[in-house]
Amino acid sequence: MTGSKSFLVAPSLLSADFSRMGEAVRAVESSGGDWIHLDVMDGSFVPDITFGPKMVADLRPLTKLPLDVHLMIDAPDRLIPAFAKAGSDHIIFHFEGNVHVNRIIRLVQSLGAKVGVAIVPSTPVHALSEVLGLLDIVLVMTVNPGLGGQELIPECLEKVRALETARSERRYRYLILVDGGINRQTARAVRDAGTDVLVTGSSYFSARDRREEVLFLKGTREA
Repeated sequence: MTGSKSFLVAPSLLSADFSRMGEAVRAVESSGGDWIHLDVMDGSFVPDITFGPKMVADLRPLTKLPLDVHLMIDAPDRLIPAFAKAGSDHIIFHFEGNVHVNRIIRLVQSLGAKVGVAIVPSTPVHALSEVLGLLDIVLVMTVNPGLGGQELIPECLEKVRALETARSERRYRYLILVDGGINRQTARAVRDAGTDVLVTGSSYFSARDRREEVLFLKGTREA
């Protein structure tokens, strides 16, 4: 564990059984997960297609945990109002391909949700320099987005370190999320890099004991 810092775990429903999403949400809650991570894919920005605002609306009554919605879609401003209305606590959109990032940040804020920006492995941290002070969340993708079960790209953890340094030096308030390839072999390196929230998918949903998995990812339990 990194000092006395506490970490959050956000299981991603992308790796759950889509025919049993309600059960998956209850499992996250009962196993000690902190957030419900929802990967929204449109088949354009990323190759796959998942679900839309109705999924968020249907899951909202089932849990008091924050619904952390990650929009891997083109032109996210078209759908952000619907996701906010559906009950999203956090709305994270991608920096890539969105010229008016500042405007989209302001849109999310106006709808009452916490706002985050995600970057793919090829996007440097300095691309966010003009908006870091506006953000509640920065999501660092440590795999190329769109498919579950990929291996973490270790070089991406340098971006986590840079974000942690910038936050400390400039007194920013954002949380750092890391998403992609997080499991028992990589969790410690992710924590040591300076993350706050570990997004986990296949590692969590394939675990024999999900409560133990959450504790291990947080660094409070050894293998």
